[in-house]
Amino acid sequence: MSRDNSCFSQSDSLSDVKGPVHCTMMFVRFHDGLCKDQPIMFCRGYLQCHKLPETEIPVEDDDKIGLYSYKVQSTITSRLANTMIQAKMVNNAKRSQHIVFDVQVPKGAFIDNFTMDVNGITFTSSIREKSEARRMYSQAKAKGKAAGIVRSNALDMENFKTEVNVPPGTRIQFELHYQEMIRRKLSSYEHVISMKPGRLAKHMEVDVRIIEPQGLRYVHVPNSLGDHFNGITTISKGEKKAHVSFKPTMAQQRKCPTCSSTAVDGNFVVQYDVNRENTGGELEIFNGYFIHFFAPENLDPLPKNILFVIDVSGSMWGLKMKQTIEAMKAILSELRAADQFSLIDFNHNVRCWRDNLVSATPVQVEDAKKYIQTIHPNGGTNINEALLRATFILNEAQNLGMLDPNSVSMIVLVSDGDPTVGELKLTTIQKNVKQSIKDEFSLFCLGIGFDVDYDFLQRIATDNRGMAQRIFGNQETSAQMKKFYNQVSTPLLKKIQFNYPQESVSDVTQSSFHNYFGGSEIVVAGKVDTENLQHLESIVTATAANAELVMETLRDVEELDGFMKKDKYADPEFTKKLWAYLTVNQMLAERNTAPTAALKRNITKSILQMSLDHHIVTPFTAMLIENSEKDEIMLADQPKDPRRGCCSGQCLSIPAWANVTAVPVSFMPEQRSIGLLITPLSFLCVSVDNDPHFIIYLPKSQRNICFNINSEPGDILNLVSDRGTGVVVNGQLIGAKKAENKKLDTYFGKIGFYFKNKGLKVEINTEKITLKDGSYSIALTWSDTGHIIRKQLLISVKKESNVTITVGEEMSFMVLLHRVWKNHPVNVDFLGIYIPPENQLSPEAHGLIGQFASEPEVYIHHQRPGQIPEKPQATMEVKGNKLTVTRGLQKDYRTDRVYGTNVQCWFVHNSGKGFIDGHYKDYLVPHLYSFLKKP
Repeated sequence: MSRDNSCFSQSDSLSDVKGPVHCTMMFVRFHDGLCKDQPIMFCRGYLQCHKLPETEIPVEDDDKIGLYSYKVQSTITSRLANTMIQAKMVNNAKRSQHIVFDVQVPKGAFIDNFTMDVNGITFTSSIREKSEARRMYSQAKAKGKAAGIVRSNALDMENFKTEVNVPPGTRIQFELHYQEMIRRKLSSYEHVISMKPGRLAKHMEVDVRIIEPQGLRYVHVPNSLGDHFNGITTISKGEKKAHVSFKPTMAQQRKCPTCSSTAVDGNFVVQYDVNRENTGGELEIFNGYFIHFFAPENLDPLPKNILFVIDVSGSMWGLKMKQTIEAMKAILSELRAADQFSLIDFNHNVRCWRDNLVSATPVQVEDAKKYIQTIHPNGGTNINEALLRATFILNEAQNLGMLDPNSVSMIVLVSDGDPTVGELKLTTIQKNVKQSIKDEFSLFCLGIGFDVDYDFLQRIATDNRGMAQRIFGNQETSAQMKKFYNQVSTPLLKKIQFNYPQESVSDVTQSSFHNYFGGSEIVVAGKVDTENLQHLESIVTATAANAELVMETLRDVEELDGFMKKDKYADPEFTKKLWAYLTVNQMLAERNTAPTAALKRNITKSILQMSLDHHIVTPFTAMLIENSEKDEIMLADQPKDPRRGCCSGQCLSIPAWANVTAVPVSFMPEQRSIGLLITPLSFLCVSVDNDPHFIIYLPKSQRNICFNINSEPGDILNLVSDRGTGVVVNGQLIGAKKAENKKLDTYFGKIGFYFKNKGLKVEINTEKITLKDGSYSIALTWSDTGHIIRKQLLISVKKESNVTITVGEEMSFMVLLHRVWKNHPVNVDFLGIYIPPENQLSPEAHGLIGQFASEPEVYIHHQRPGQIPEKPQATMEVKGNKLTVTRGLQKDYRTDRVYGTNVQCWFVHNSGKGFIDGHYKDYLVPHLYSFLKKP
């Protein structure tokens, strides 16, 4: 790109520029003085400065973004789905505005390509080792060439989100490619495609092609998008191939004949199954790899010994407990006469419905249902003791000869939170359970909601021959629990071993399995020497209900060649990709349970090499997205664990425009970084909310300590005072409209932030958010959604919800708005603040919250009943003091601003006396931006 030595003025005409002009608005920084620190219009062939007056706030026009094509093409070759999502859009407005490409990718899918074309300027992607990619990105950012940083997290679905600011008339095309292996569950393969275009499309198309050499038993498309689209989907099915097409016209997409909004908002689902003629499974060999699909049917179920371990702590109160009880009653009804079972419920204590396994007779099942019905959640969460009690019951039954040798034993854990009582260290719990189970049983874990450490549940389940699943704490909880149980309720085989000739195969994936459940499928893959082999033989051994099985399969190594080469839609690399998919996922699971650091490092190296060889994004690689001139670069990678991330409800990466020094403060509605974004709903923070309740999370001891401050309206409390970083956070109290029970509640009505090194002050009250820089100031109201940026400080406002302040990559703060009924006789609007423990404060930090940047040693012991049964007391030793503390619940309002989420904590009485340094009155300051006086 050529650049003139001077900037065009805003009045310069574009008519003098010869040839087609293609422009994109970027927020970049040039260090040579050219358009320095100004938003620029990037045009092919020239550069134009676009300077915004500091007092100007651009006004947003009506949305005139046109979606003229939204296309999804997916080809499934022997369970491997390659999916492409393409969107073509145009800015029909008379001003520059943001165009967003936001799609959901199934969890577990590997993204392997992304391209973006802006008026002929093409951005393409490459996969690099993560640290190398970040280094290249940092170098580009230092030279003013970085356009954005993008990141992803892993929840049940992942959002790939790209946002670009473009001038009027710009046409832009986004194209994302990902691959996944479709797993068989409940006797069906289910391919899920997220369809959330957000607007009407002139042309919309979903095109799914299925190629299954085994032959198709059926193909079905459920009405998952709603009755609105009845009769639009067409299915063409042959013996081994099928074509599914969904092409709604623009009129059919409308929610109603006169509506301008789209009814396409959900998942497009294709279900199918394949024919199975060989009990030993189906061997498919092609291009030097083999895939062994194993899903025998028509077998008698093995009897099972099952322990249900149910969390009944206080956080399960309400809908979650109601739905769990409903699901458990249905699950108990499905137990077979040959099964044995028992129930364990736990909070801070562990209770057993029966101390031993009992047969699933109608009488016992009904008695268990009655017991479940009487459960009332309260108290803490003692996961360690509950799981050890369950393993003790199974071990004792086995030692006494009470278990059928051909039976399958399992534990099903249902929990919605982390351990808060007993053993709290997750690695110790994992070790204890592993030693107690001794590879004899399987552990299946159901994590309800987002407060639970799902990674821990996955590790402990995988470590004990089971699996984990997250379910959502809503009206669908019961159905989700029953669906999960149905996946493991019918064990057909145990001790399954796959055998292949060692001289002919190599790099075989996991070939030994503890159980096989009806309706599922086991898949094994490996490399095969097709040059020196005519046939490949497999022998599978397993234990069935009444026999030991040995199943043989023999396949010609060239059997598939003719079929695959004739089909133009089949993926010629499907065997290679499936082998890589299985191998990488297997290594990721092995890494999670690796007993030594050295082994973990070796596994990490192998995963990295596989990721680079197969061009896929994994936790150890990142995707670089660049234009052909290499003068704009974006980075897609995975950030920290969402439970320990920064404060907002989304992954806060610093957008490109926030990295520009001294950018004029401007209002930019809904700007976000280009990329792969996920919305974690909960993580651990230090917070102050309500009247005011302090929740101090101590990461090392993994404890929440709570206290209240009972001060007067008008008082200003120092929360953070850090002379080392020049950061101050203070909160001013307001009172309720009147006292209740002779007590006037107080709340934070105003919160002030002072960033001394930047000379910036931020004041947040219940009406507006104001940024001050000397005599200059700018404000947004709570009815706005937008951003203010100045001197690498980013203020993001979400309408009537929250404000996030981000300072470079060092700090972030979230302020929540609580609205009450305007005519309420007592309550008033107020604010809450949430601060992540990862904020990089200096050793000088102090204040009611800042002092805990250096975590004190806390020892809690001598737990005993309190005056209220649900609130036990204990002795806490901290800072040389012995305090009586009470176990209770406080509220975290980040995910539910009306009712809040319960947080278990130890409550320190008398305004935190003994836990905080000195007396709470020592933290009163005279002004909203005052540092705390040195003691």
